Amino acid sequence: MDRPQRRGFLIAAGAFLAAPFATEAQQPGKIARIGFLSLNIAGNPRGTDSFRQGLREHGYVEGRNVAIEYRDAERKFERFPALAAELVALKVDVIVAPSVVASQAAKQATKTIPIVFAGVADPVADGLVASLAWPGGNVTGLSNLAPELVAKRMELLKEAVPGASRVAILWQPGSAMEGTDKKTLKDAEVSARALGVRLQVVEARGPAELQRAYADMTRERANALVVLGTPMFFTERERIAGLAIGNRLPAMFSTRQFVEVGGLMAYGASLDDLLRRTATYVDRLLKGAKPADLPVEQPTKFELVINLKTAKVLGLTIPQSLLLRADEVIQ
Repeated sequence: MDRPQRRGFLIAAGAFLAAPFATEAQQPGKIARIGFLSLNIAGNPRGTDSFRQGLREHGYVEGRNVAIEYRDAERKFERFPALAAELVALKVDVIVAPSVVASQAAKQATKTIPIVFAGVADPVADGLVASLAWPGGNVTGLSNLAPELVAKRMELLKEAVPGASRVAILWQPGSAMEGTDKKTLKDAEVSARALGVRLQVVEARGPAELQRAYADMTRERANALVVLGTPMFFTERERIAGLAIGNRLPAMFSTRQFVEVGGLMAYGASLDDLLRRTATYVDRLLKGAKPADLPVEQPTKFELVINLKTAKVLGLTIPQSLLLRADEVIQ
C-alpha cells in the first residue's frame, strides 16, 4: 500500500535521532523498571509481545536487565487512575501507556515519570503533548494518524462496495478522543462529497447503545459502514463486527484486530509495529533523554486487511484489484 501523505505536521527524519541525551544516564548494571498500563492484555496479547520484541532489539531481556510491571484494566476504563497510581507508587523508570485513556490517566498520576504512548490519534487535541515536534512535559510517543486516514478508508470501502450510496459512520461522543473524532468526522464529510455518497453520522456512547446504533443505520438504509477507532469500540470489536454482519453492512475498520474477529476490512497503522517501536523511546529515556525533547513520531507501517469469509457471508465480491493491494487476505 502507498503510504498516505502526512497532513498537519512534518518531522525531519533526523529529529528523533538528534534529540539530546540528558547528562544523567541510567547506571550500568541497573535493572530498569517499566510500567505497562494496558486496556486489555488478554484481548490483544500480540501487542505486549511486540513491545517485548522491541525491547529485545535494544538489548533488554525481561527478567535479566529489565523488569516490566503489568497493570491491566481488563476493559474497565474506570480502573486506569488507580492502576496508574500503583505504577507511580512503585517508582518505575518509564510508563508505557498505549491507549489515549491509559496515557491520560498516567499523565494525571505523574508529572515526572516519563510516559510513552503508542497509536494515539492526535496527541495534541487529546491533551497529551504541547506540540508534535516539541512535546514538552513528560509525555511522548507515536501517533497513528487516525484523522488523516478516514478519507483513504472511505475510498477503499467505496471500491469494495461500488454501489454504496449511503455510508454510516459510527463514533462515540464523550470519549477521550472526542476532539480528534470531531475532526475525523469533518474529513469524512469532505470525502463523502468527493465520492458522491451521503454520510450518516451515528452515535454510540457506550456498549449498551450499539444495538440501537445499528438499528438507526438500518432504518436510514445505510449500505456501508465506517467505524472510528475509539478504545471502547476496540474492546467491543467482536460484537461490533458481528452486528455489522447481522445487519448486512460491509464495514471498514481502523485496525486488523477488527478483521480478525469477523470485520470485513481494515486500513490503518499497524498497532503491533507501533508497540514494537515504543521500545526505541523507552531505550532513549532509560539512557537519560527527556520526553519533552523527543518528537512524536508517525507510523511507518500501514496495513490493508480483508476478510473474504465475511465478504462471502455478505454476498460481496471484492474486486481483484483491491485484493492484490491487500497486505493480508483472510480466506
